[in-house]
Amino acid sequence: MSIEDMANAQLGKVEFCTLGMFILDEIEFGGTRPDVKNVLGGAASFAVVGARLVAGSDHGRAVSWIVDVGSDFPPETLEVIKSWETDCVIREDHSRLTTRAWNGYHPNEKRDFKYLTPKLRLEPEMLSDTQIWSHTFHMVCSPARCMYIVRDILQRRERLRQAGQAPSTKHASERPIFVWEPVPDLCTPEEQEKFFEANKVVDVVSPNHLELGMMFDQPGWTEEDEGSKQLVQRILDAGIGPNGDGSIVIRAGKDGSYAYSRAQRVWLPAYHQPDTSGATAVIDPTGAGNSFLGALAQGLVTAGRTPFYVIESTMSDSHSWKQAMEAGGQRRDLLGALICATVAAGFVVEQIGVPNISVKDGKELWNQTEFTERVRLYTQRLFKTLEESPQRHLLAN
Repeated sequence: MSIEDMANAQLGKVEFCTLGMFILDEIEFGGTRPDVKNVLGGAASFAVVGARLVAGSDHGRAVSWIVDVGSDFPPETLEVIKSWETDCVIREDHSRLTTRAWNGYHPNEKRDFKYLTPKLRLEPEMLSDTQIWSHTFHMVCSPARCMYIVRDILQRRERLRQAGQAPSTKHASERPIFVWEPVPDLCTPEEQEKFFEANKVVDVVSPNHLELGMMFDQPGWTEEDEGSKQLVQRILDAGIGPNGDGSIVIRAGKDGSYAYSRAQRVWLPAYHQPDTSGATAVIDPTGAGNSFLGALAQGLVTAGRTPFYVIESTMSDSHSWKQAMEAGGQRRDLLGALICATVAAGFVVEQIGVPNISVKDGKELWNQTEFTERVRLYTQRLFKTLEESPQRHLLAN
């Protein structure tokens, strides 16, 4: 099959595409453990890992991204990327260095970040005709850039549609799902107005709890605080998504995640919980948020496949879960996607860098465990706590 034939065969089959950058990371842990260099990272890598975990080996090629390879790119890193079997576009340029960055961590989960080499930002026009028809898009950027990316993608799709070059898949005729991760450096009070504007063009906006607090000149966001609750309501009242039915998903580190829409509130605990001694399996939180959102985006288009079957069969006897699904309306798949996202982030924090992929007895394993098996284990725990205290997890607005 020629390259052109392969491209045509893939047209319309991409389910997830990220505009995040590939970065080689250096990480300093503030003296709590040895520093590391040359770690496969960046928003792109981790978001793709999250999406790929949810997609599974059968749909791995539906996960698409771009990797820019510079003259200093480690060959072993390329082998890891290839082992994921995604739709990865490798762009080599030996006249430049690979984008590298430094990450510094503090005890309160605050992270410092800076680029060590010139970054090569991905623009919407760099997406191939295959990628432009993705069912979902993931972005890590400023509010202004978010609006530009969404507008450019929609306009390009319309031009291709008018030229008779749209694929025949159902989702190609629909508006894609946009998941936006505000870039931390611009979570500032000065960006508030643009933040509200950008929210109206995406389906999911997801700052973490510290970033949301910073944007509204607060030390942080907590679900128990009355001011934090009012802030979420203000954001929802202003509107998320073209129809106002989108969601804000607040990533809260060890406390899990909170998802709010005009229809409901959802709290899900993190996958890894401390044991009786207070110890956890968490080694390094780098990239967990990116992977969470990559998995969330992929999860929004995964209904009917194995991860969702596991969730639905486990939760089938929960009246509270059924009510929450009904309250979600057209966004009912968000609940399952949030579970997938939580489980995916749990894999990423277990080591420095990305989780290890392998195959045993024909089964795909990440860190020696099947993704769907962890989905089952997590959902079983959730079922128990949901039955004990439904309003703690799910609440219709």
